[in-house]
Amino acid sequence: MSIIIRILVTALAALLTAYILPGVKLADFKTALLLAVVLGLLNLIVKPVLIILTLPVTIVTLGLFLLVINALIVMWASSLVKGFKVENFWWALLFSVVLSIISSFMLSLGPGDRE
Repeated sequence: MSIIIRILVTALAALLTAYILPGVKLADFKTALLLAVVLGLLNLIVKPVLIILTLPVTIVTLGLFLLVINALIVMWASSLVKGFKVENFWWALLFSVVLSIISSFMLSLGPGDRE
């Protein structure tokens, strides 16, 4: 159930982020759901490999290179998902940052283990 909630939240956050950013186009909610699944799979499978391969650069840049990896994953998702278009690398970078902020905020609003 947690995975479904995360996919739905990511899809809603992607729709909101695409609405805010003029360099990102997202067709509809169905496309946003597909994008959320594709981003989840890329983050699960590809991102760890990229992090390991670029570990020296990531250490030298104090982790800022992870933003570049996130932008590359968004651009790759843009090429895989029809109806999702990112203009260039900078819009992908901004999309990944804003998407992370919005989805984290939305997930923190939900019920959790608060005491």
